[in-house]
Amino acid sequence: MTDRAAERDGFLIPGYLKKGLRERMRNLLWRFMSPLPDGPYCALKYRTIRGRFPNLTSPQTFTEKVQARKLYDHNPLFPRLVDKAAAKALIAEKVGSQYVIPTLWVGTDLASVDWSAIALPAVVKPTHASGVGRFLYGEADVDRLLSSNPSAEWLAIDHSSYNREWAYSQVEPRILIESMLLVDGRVPWDYRLFTFNGKVSHIEIDIRENGRGYSCNYTPDWQKLPFYDRDYLGLYPGEAVRPPRLDEMIHVAETVACDIDFVRVDLYASAEWVRVGELTFYPGGGFEAFEPDEYDLSIGRKWQLGFEIPKR
Repeated sequence: MTDRAAERDGFLIPGYLKKGLRERMRNLLWRFMSPLPDGPYCALKYRTIRGRFPNLTSPQTFTEKVQARKLYDHNPLFPRLVDKAAAKALIAEKVGSQYVIPTLWVGTDLASVDWSAIALPAVVKPTHASGVGRFLYGEADVDRLLSSNPSAEWLAIDHSSYNREWAYSQVEPRILIESMLLVDGRVPWDYRLFTFNGKVSHIEIDIRENGRGYSCNYTPDWQKLPFYDRDYLGLYPGEAVRPPRLDEMIHVAETVACDIDFVRVDLYASAEWVRVGELTFYPGGGFEAFEPDEYDLSIGRKWQLGFEIPKR
C-alpha cells in the first residue's frame, strides 16, 4: 500500500482506504470471506494484512487486543460512544459543552436539510464511519454535495460487517452536519490521544502540509516517537510544534476516558480552544502496521484488558 494520502473534498484519505488495484482485490476477498463467523473472519483478515495469524486466546500486541475487543467486549456503553452524534452528550456531561463541536443537523437524507438554516462553513459526515465526508465552505460545495447526494451510500457503510466491529452493529446509521473548525483559516490538525485506563500513552498527529498528509507520534511531554503506521500516512519528517493547550488536551482526554480500559480520544485544538472530534475504539480495525513493528507489542503491554476472553 502507498504511504501517502489522497485528499478528497478536504478529507485526508489514508492509504488503506484508497481504491488502487491491491485494495480492490482485497475488498473482493473480504466479500468472499463475509459468510465466515467473526473469529475466523478477523483471524484470516489479520493474516492477509499483517502476514501472520493473531493470538486471540492470549493477545499481547495492541492490534491483537483490538481484535479481541471486537470479538469479546460488548460493553453496552460503546454503541453510544462510537456514534459521532450521540457521543456528544456524554462528552458534554464529562468535560463540559464547550469541548463539543456544535451540531447543526442529524438525519438520514441530505436532500431534506433546510440549508438556509445551516451556517457555513460546515462538515458533513456519517455518524457511524470514518474517512468519509465533505467540507462545505460555501453554497457551491452544497450544490455539488446534493447533485450526487451520497446519503444512501454513506448509510450503507457497515463496520460491523466489514471489520466485525461489534459496537457499530448497535448504531442507527445517520448523517451529521456540524460546524467546521478552523485555525488560521485552515482545517486544524488531528490530535489522537491514546488512553489506557484513563492515562494518555501517546499522541498521534495527522498533519496536512502542502497538499500532503503525514503522521507522527509524541509522548505526553512532547518527545517525538520513532514509530508510525506505514499503511496510513507517511512519517512527518520534521518536528511538530507543541500545542499551546497540550495540558488541557490531556486533561480532557483523560477525563473522558477515565473509566475505559482503552479508547482513542480524537481532538482538535488551537491557541484558544480544544474540541473533541470523536472517540475511537477500534483504530484501523485492529489491522494497523507499526513501523518499527516492536511498538505493536510495547503499546499492547499498556492495555490491561477490561473484559474476559472465553477459555477454550
